[in-house]
Amino acid sequence: MAGFVQIIEFRSSRIDEIRALNEQWRETHPDMGPLRITVTADRDRPNTYCSIVEFGSYEEAMRNSEDPATGEWAARMAALCDGEPTFRNLDTILTEVRTDQASTAAV
Repeated sequence: MAGFVQIIEFRSSRIDEIRALNEQWRETHPDMGPLRITVTADRDRPNTYCSIVEFGSYEEAMRNSEDPATGEWAARMAALCDGEPTFRNLDTILTEVRTDQASTAAV
């Protein structure tokens, strides 16, 4: 397999606190976790977000999930959500990257 992606859909009226929690995680656990995380806001549903979390493999994702530090972070994140998040676990079968345009990153 080419990789593993987990999509987490959640609702929260406390997105700034979630951002702060994620930044704290990156600062205190720089060598742990996924290869890439993209957090998106749903234009059609206020306070609805999706995190697209990319790992090198399913096994890497499971090792990350089993780490007690990840469990603690997940509990803190869930406390900031309005309801239970929804998880999608996806094996990557194709990734295409456009190389004819400059890429940009949004923060």
